Amino acid sequence: MWAVAPPLPRGPGLGWRLAGGGGPSCGGAVAGPRAAGRTRPGPRVAPGGRAGAMELLSALSLGELALSFSRVPLFPVFDLSYFIVSILYLKYEPGAVELSRRHPVASWLCAMLHCFGSYILADLLLGEPLIDYFSNNSSILLASAVWYLIFFCPLDLFYKCVCFLPVKLIFVAMKEVVRVRKIAVGIHHAHHHYHHGWFVMIATGWVKGSGVALMSNFEQLLRGVWKPETNEILHMSFPTKASLYGAILFTLQQTRWLPVSKASLIFIFTMFMVSCKVFLTATHSHTSPFDALEGYICPVLFGSACGGDHHHDNHDHSCVWIRETKKFPGTKEALSRHV
Repeated sequence: MWAVAPPLPRGPGLGWRLAGGGGPSCGGAVAGPRAAGRTRPGPRVAPGGRAGAMELLSALSLGELALSFSRVPLFPVFDLSYFIVSILYLKYEPGAVELSRRHPVASWLCAMLHCFGSYILADLLLGEPLIDYFSNNSSILLASAVWYLIFFCPLDLFYKCVCFLPVKLIFVAMKEVVRVRKIAVGIHHAHHHYHHGWFVMIATGWVKGSGVALMSNFEQLLRGVWKPETNEILHMSFPTKASLYGAILFTLQQTRWLPVSKASLIFIFTMFMVSCKVFLTATHSHTSPFDALEGYICPVLFGSACGGDHHHDNHDHSCVWIRETKKFPGTKEALSRHV
């Protein structure tokens, strides 16, 4: 009774018959083997593409990033930047260039104190040989090469290159990476000797982060200068204060009172130090990010503002030339220190 319609021919233009009466443009499901399981056409996704994206996102998490950052080796790139910035600040000191010409051995010793003074002070606190770090021949040779290039390179080419502000900011940022790592390592070292010595750990981490500034009077004696009024304890600069606060934080973390991993704390505190130091160096600012907080807390705790005569650190920035510019405004010597 019913007429049976002849089957549709299967040609290349018709493709497979669609289930549900819809074609590819209508969103129907394709009945053929190629499109099994597809509800609508779209670009092909490579196998494992979504899993690869999830792995990338998990790798970019803060914990993994902090862990990878804490494992970055410091030698030689970061240590080289540390040496360059430290010896640059030595050259900014009044009379440092003349000293290098007349007494190169004294100048070299001053440069080594700028580079390794924190290790010497830490060894002094922990009762270890003060000259122990000088057995590291690679670091001593690298620091000596930087000292020679900064003070004796023909036409001051090396000095002019590293003083170029964009380049200098990179070196300053890398120096802060070394500073924070030294604080963390110093506290870990002190904890190994004194498990419950909180103050020993804080003191060791503090001198590891700002040892050059804390022994500035001794370094001045090597240059034939005696200025007890420039004691860093009396006029704490931003790096010295930040090293002290950082030492407290790392001590709390080491003793399990701060619920954060060491790698995460290193990463967060390094970002803070890099941001502040690069900004202060780029703007030639003499203020400290802690000034506003201290202005509220110190009158309550101590009855007066702390650090009212605060000045920038002689060893961690290039603002020593201010005294010279006041004495000799416009002179070539004074302007050469303004980088």
